[in-house]
Amino acid sequence: MPTALITGITGQDGSYLAELLLDKGYRVVGIVRRSSTTPYERIAHLVEKIELVSADLLDQTSLTDAVHDCQPDEIYNLAAQSFVQTSWSQPVLTGEFTALGVTRVLEAMKKAAPKARFYQASSSEMFGKVQESPQRETTPFYPRSPYGVAKVYGHWITVNYRESFGLYAVSGILFNHESPRRGLEFVTRKVTDAVARIKLGLAGDVRLGNLDSRRDWGYAGDYVEAMWRMLQLDEPDDYVIGTGHTCSVRDLCEAAFGYVDLDYHDYVMQDPRYFRPAEVDLLVADSSKAQARLGWTPKVSFEDLVHMMVDADLERQRARV
Repeated sequence: MPTALITGITGQDGSYLAELLLDKGYRVVGIVRRSSTTPYERIAHLVEKIELVSADLLDQTSLTDAVHDCQPDEIYNLAAQSFVQTSWSQPVLTGEFTALGVTRVLEAMKKAAPKARFYQASSSEMFGKVQESPQRETTPFYPRSPYGVAKVYGHWITVNYRESFGLYAVSGILFNHESPRRGLEFVTRKVTDAVARIKLGLAGDVRLGNLDSRRDWGYAGDYVEAMWRMLQLDEPDDYVIGTGHTCSVRDLCEAAFGYVDLDYHDYVMQDPRYFRPAEVDLLVADSSKAQARLGWTPKVSFEDLVHMMVDADLERQRARV
């Protein structure tokens, strides 16, 4: 039975990855931060099937001890301060978690489990002010937020440890991927939750920023399959993961409100508070390398994803009424 160690297991991607690995017969160990509360909502159905250990991306000793104790075959570093908007108000903390945190996990692996295989969660936000479209593995990075800058550091330190120390370390440059488990602060979930509340008479509008920003949106459940596949090849390499299709926030609103027979024009208000200091206008993936080498393709369409999220939020809101 192979062992996988997951940082960020309580997040969206961590919960889907844990499910996938359990189905494949893995022993799954998740790293959680010590807290006075237990925010395990996304993995509540998995707690009896996995092991949880306490460690922190800000603390080298705790990470090294966790890796030493569980001796993983695979390490998935999914933990980060992952909300772009927050990175503007907390840029130093974002750097500590999202950039230096990667180095700490790599150091822990190098010292305590150098034969393990390491996955780093890189991000399409590294492309930022895009230098070419679509974006591929060779596209130059031009991040436009402290989060994007931190992710570039995490990406290149992973490459550096691979080339300098011979570690099996890869980065998945994942484009936006969503699900009913996405946090409410993210625009996709903000919209689908608002649709549910408005449809049920619990709210009257939703306030958003730039409606013309375009993203390549896929389903998180599909994308964790790509993470796993990257660690099964003989040689480590980095891969762009996305659908190759782009939709605007306006398209998102139209699809979500239209699904419940509402016109988004009647409910969506633009609010300057939600515009970024430096906007990222267009992200779209060229994942042909992943399709060719990993045999990976996305299965859930944008429309089906939006409908899935609206249905889940309707169910949540009805349960609270």
